[in-house]
Amino acid sequence: MSVLEAVKAILIDDVFVEIPAEEIQPQDGLRDVLGLDSVGFVELRVQCEARFGIEISEADFAPENFGTVGQVADLVERLITTRLSAATPA
Repeated sequence: MSVLEAVKAILIDDVFVEIPAEEIQPQDGLRDVLGLDSVGFVELRVQCEARFGIEISEADFAPENFGTVGQVADLVERLITTRLSAATPA
């Protein structure tokens, strides 16, 4: 499962977005299209951290990373890459 597909699953299973996964597009806005409120954003952050073993800093928990489904997936991919790079001995 890709990171994007996993983020969609989190939105449906944990944040309770009522749009079918196959209709959710990367460019869909979390607030305006999917209807997330402040609690939904926090739940998305927490579930992404738990599912992917990452930590989303306060600086990363910002509109430029949490505006669309695709932006969240891109952030998660960057943080996974950073974590794996840090864990690999030089």
